[in-house]
Amino acid sequence: MRFLLLICDDPTAEAYDPAGDNIEEWVGSLQDAGAYVIGDRLRPAADARTVRVRSGERHVDAGPFTRSEATVAGFDVIEAEDRDAAVEIASRHPMARFGCVEVRALWPFEG
Repeated sequence: MRFLLLICDDPTAEAYDPAGDNIEEWVGSLQDAGAYVIGDRLRPAADARTVRVRSGERHVDAGPFTRSEATVAGFDVIEAEDRDAAVEIASRHPMARFGCVEVRALWPFEG
């Protein structure tokens, strides 16, 4: 089963410490297990655009859809047996300490 991990900044988290950022180790262990699909960082939220079409008219707003101090900074897609296994994997991501990680199951289209 595939899961999306939304990697978020969180102002309430402990301060970022480059010495504790073991992202290469985290990705490598998942690649070795065949559980890593893809992941990347995102440009800052200030660079985001939110697009809506209402009554056939396009509306584009600067910034992210959500207005929050916590922002999405990146993502990873992983393979895991179930949600509990995905949560365990997410808990080892360095941003679980320096930010937060939201775990969402992908809901594939049927047919």
